[in-house]
Amino acid sequence: MNCVDTNPFAFRIEWVQYPVVLNMKKHFVSSMSLLLVLAGVINHSRAGEPVLKKGARLAIVGDSITEQKLYSRFIETYLLACMPELEVQCIQLGWGGERAPGFAGRMENDLVPWKPDVVTTCYGMNDGGYRQYDEGIGKAYESGMRRIIDRMKKAGAIVVVGSPGVVDSTTWAANDPDRDKVYNANLKQLSGIAQKLARENKFNFANVFDAMMDAMVKAKAALGKDYPVAGRDGVHPGANGHLVMAYAFLKGLGMDGNLGTITVDFKSGNATAEDGHRVVSSSKGSVKLESTRYPFCFDGDDKDPNRTRSILQFVPFNQDLNRMTLVVKNLSTDKASVKWGAATKTFTREQLAGGVNLAAEFADHPLVAPFNKVMQAVAAKQGFETPMIKNQINGFRFYESAFAKDAEVKAATAVLRARLIARDNELHAAARDSVKPVRHEIQIIPRQ
Repeated sequence: MNCVDTNPFAFRIEWVQYPVVLNMKKHFVSSMSLLLVLAGVINHSRAGEPVLKKGARLAIVGDSITEQKLYSRFIETYLLACMPELEVQCIQLGWGGERAPGFAGRMENDLVPWKPDVVTTCYGMNDGGYRQYDEGIGKAYESGMRRIIDRMKKAGAIVVVGSPGVVDSTTWAANDPDRDKVYNANLKQLSGIAQKLARENKFNFANVFDAMMDAMVKAKAALGKDYPVAGRDGVHPGANGHLVMAYAFLKGLGMDGNLGTITVDFKSGNATAEDGHRVVSSSKGSVKLESTRYPFCFDGDDKDPNRTRSILQFVPFNQDLNRMTLVVKNLSTDKASVKWGAATKTFTREQLAGGVNLAAEFADHPLVAPFNKVMQAVAAKQGFETPMIKNQINGFRFYESAFAKDAEVKAATAVLRARLIARDNELHAAARDSVKPVRHEIQIIPRQ
């Protein structure tokens, strides 16, 4: 199966490396490493109240990690394919090398005119300066984040305040074994500031740092230290790390993960379906369905960090966000095989009566290809948005300054902005309309 090409090297990546000065005793670094591991285990952010109302406009904001257009693509595809009834429209505004104060300086021009209802932020990686934390770093980051939050509140938008992620414990500064611990300690401090700001403003918090740290510790213990979670350069994750980031943000957005339930009474042959699925026909041992809601799909194998499947055992994406449930009642045997598309798996009577998560159990199924089309349409849309913002709309600030009293220039930039946004709207409509009803069949075969 190949759900989507998520090779991070297909994207142009821009970031700034800052000099690092370290003077910390080794026993302190080791202790801090243990604390970070424990924090990853016990301090996952809890999902807040749902913040996306029907028809909401969601802006996904951040630095070069956002500009990779991976976690942002996963979020947008999830909202379109897995939660189509919300009718959410997204825009991605990632900018390589950016810090929170940088976006605070451009948001009036780049984002406010788009009139978002909800904004996710992911800053801190560059704000930390790639060195040991100090008070000045925290103050500058907090100041920039406060400016963003205050302006979005004034515009009537909700902010899901995201923490920075992590640097990889193996691939970042590989020749200096203590350097990742020091910088992750810095990023952990910035994560705490982000959480404080979310709490002060009664906004949801997306705990990207702890989710990634937890997954990284577990993945390296199971797959080896050379398995990267924060990417080959230690900063920009592959698809695996971006799936963890998407998980943290979707939880922060308050998604409950219920993608519908199909219930089959094996004895009578009757079946019911809900939440985006409709029974076309049913008989003893078979139910034919029409689905307008897809489960999220994954690709790659159990070890490839440039695909999504390898990280699933270390992050509860399927359990928390991707539950398409099959319930089979009154099965006459101790177990039965479930055939969905070309794949077949066997479950006990108790498992089927309690509900089986089809999205987690079946890697290949009839909704994979339709899901891929949505992901591809979202990729085309977000690929347009980067140059739209960076090469065009952001430049309007220069014209407004240089030609402040020229009505024709002002009118021309207004027309160009409207045309660009209209094109982005067309690409959104194409992605939205790629979610089409799909007919498929689930067969239940009793086994002795």
